[in-house]
Amino acid sequence: MNAAFAAFLLGFPALFSIVNPVSGAFIFRTRTVDRSHEERVRLARRVGAYSAGVMLVALWAGSYVLAFFGITLPALRCAGGIILALYAWSSLNAPERREARKAEQVDAAAGQDDVAFYPLTLPFTTGPGTISVAVALGSAHPATGIALIPFFIGMSVAALAVAALVWALYSASDQLSRLFGQVASRAITRLSAFFQLCIGVQILINGVTEILRPLLAHAP
Repeated sequence: MNAAFAAFLLGFPALFSIVNPVSGAFIFRTRTVDRSHEERVRLARRVGAYSAGVMLVALWAGSYVLAFFGITLPALRCAGGIILALYAWSSLNAPERREARKAEQVDAAAGQDDVAFYPLTLPFTTGPGTISVAVALGSAHPATGIALIPFFIGMSVAALAVAALVWALYSASDQLSRLFGQVASRAITRLSAFFQLCIGVQILINGVTEILRPLLAHAP
């Protein structure tokens, strides 16, 4: 039990800080402004379930999948950092583009299945940064033996707890927006998108640094 709790304490803060469902709820509200509250609640439930799946797969199969396809973690970070930065830039400029998008939007219910996974789960909620962190956490598991079981339980509970917070906070995005008001909500949305942009750039920098480190070490 102590080992499971230690694994939870290791996994939950790391996953929560990179997913950041609190600030994500405001951007979720902005990205689904054309939908009703009931549709947003259904979307939030789907995003929470998809997020749990992404984190669990990355925790326990991520390193094996990357090795199978010959993809290194630095390559994942470079590609993922670019995607996250571009999406965050789009979110940062969303208020100005909202009216133009409304003219091109299709019926909300018809597109619900499309946006729940992409882009609301990937890359927005559990994007490349979350996958990188989850893969790194999963790679730290005990090699064999009974110690693997509590580690698996603790990390899984941490991922499910973060996914549950995504579901709850995204579902309450309307209430959060009313609580803070339109001006404050837009400011928080912009600030959150800016932090996501910074995270994407930092992930890209980390990937490039890891790629260049061996080359610089052998440089004259």
